[in-house]
Amino acid sequence: MADKGDVTIKIPRPLSEKLQVIIADTGFHSVTEFIVYVLRDLVSTEAAATATKQNETDKPQLEDFNAGLTAEEIRIIRKRLQDLGYL
Repeated sequence: MADKGDVTIKIPRPLSEKLQVIIADTGFHSVTEFIVYVLRDLVSTEAAATATKQNETDKPQLEDFNAGLTAEEIRIIRKRLQDLGYL
């Protein structure tokens, strides 16, 4: 039987450092905790969108995402964290 515990995902160090700055004073205790939160939110949002838009053909693919964060992406993340009461 396969282990159902945690797995390790590697991300570029510059991205990790940017995330540490973003999560400062937000209530997240680590970059890992923040990444898990964001991925869960992404998966649930994607599942909801897929359920309501089965025939959507222009969804971005994983290859379309850049490993770095733009100033606008940081602004959006900070806004979402604020709306959730973390900031």
